[in-house]
Amino acid sequence: MKLGSTLGLLTAILAGTALAADTTSNSSSSISPIEVSGNAFFNSKTGERFYIRGVDYQPGGPSNLTDPLADSRICGRDIPLFKELGINSIRVYTVDNSLDHDECMQMLADAGIYLILDINTPTASISRVNPGCSYNAHYLQSLFATVDAFAKYDNVLGFFAGNEVLNDEKNTKSATYVKAVVRDVKKYIKARNYRKIPVGYSAADVSSNRVLSAHYFNCGDDEDARIDMFGVNDYSWCGESSFRVSGYSEKMQLYKGYSVPMFLSEFGCIKVESARPFSEISVIYSELMSSLFSGGLAYEYSQEVNKHGLVEIGEGNNITKLQDFENLKNQYSKTSNPTGDGGYSKDSNYSECPVYQEGVWEANNTLPEMPSAASAYFTSGAGTPLGTGLMTQELCEDASIDDDPKPSSISSSQSSTTASSTATTASSKGAAAPGLHAPLAFRILVYLAEFAY
Repeated sequence: MKLGSTLGLLTAILAGTALAADTTSNSSSSISPIEVSGNAFFNSKTGERFYIRGVDYQPGGPSNLTDPLADSRICGRDIPLFKELGINSIRVYTVDNSLDHDECMQMLADAGIYLILDINTPTASISRVNPGCSYNAHYLQSLFATVDAFAKYDNVLGFFAGNEVLNDEKNTKSATYVKAVVRDVKKYIKARNYRKIPVGYSAADVSSNRVLSAHYFNCGDDEDARIDMFGVNDYSWCGESSFRVSGYSEKMQLYKGYSVPMFLSEFGCIKVESARPFSEISVIYSELMSSLFSGGLAYEYSQEVNKHGLVEIGEGNNITKLQDFENLKNQYSKTSNPTGDGGYSKDSNYSECPVYQEGVWEANNTLPEMPSAASAYFTSGAGTPLGTGLMTQELCEDASIDDDPKPSSISSSQSSTTASSTATTASSKGAAAPGLHAPLAFRILVYLAEFAY
């Protein structure tokens, strides 16, 4: 690449500003948005309760940087099989926000399929090792740009602000920053005048903190800092189990009274010698669980290294259906949703914040302020999306770091970041051009200059 073209590309990036939020119906209007009411999902048009009946979908694996929703050859190959499975939802773990997703999202909408999207990527996410440093303006630009790219689609059911960031007792401090991300993303959606898209967290089924996590992300006086939905990655039902033997009955007691929709964001134990029977389907979509859980997503569509696949993708994109595919298809086909509203709770109270316990639960109830350099995005949009190429976890100069784990009784509502206040701060400090502030622009210039000659 010539230096002149490098500088030209940088100029184009710097000049990019987000378009004003489009609040009108879009090309996926063949499907009605899903809304949250109480602790359940509902179809915004029909008023019927909505249960997630889906699969986790990331050909190449969750850490793969290939975007399956940006290539119509990939999604076009797989959507007919989604329809054969009888599903209404997929979860995707990684997308490239710089690519176009219109065609695949329209194909999904035409098939009646909703998307639950993880807005982090392997290169832009909260670090368990150094969460404060990873919570920076570059990182938020990546998340906001992904929101910009997908908010226009009516079949986006919700966004996950984090996935299994807390996976043992040693990294619960990182929950503070994940919750700050929930707050920032919800405020960004409001500031950009997008429809109210649910924002949530997908938790590992770690016995020491799974319930603490659920309550932490749903506590505090600040509604923006509380999640709108909670996913649990759960593999406790193995083979031909039962409501009690699997531990599902225990989970119903542990989460009793939870005030936002819950669902199994991953399920499908593989501790069996033969194909998975997916017999848990008959319980997940029954009145035994419908008062709290709104369905789930079987892990996972394609056969990867962990051998959880429903299909094998071979040479030339040839698809081989595995027995797991047939079993899941049969279970979904013969299992109906509960009648009526499923016994959901309309007016449950949000949770009490967990008490600080050193070595057990070290998340702070006072959230860090949003990095000031990200404030311009609220008024002008995230700007030009940069895709998955920029590693954000160590870009600390624009982070908002407060790693003091001391207990606090202060509610998360006392974190001081608001769309209006951050925008005012940015204005008074002479914020950089919206979409890309100066330190990030400099890093891109250095990166591109390496290829100039």
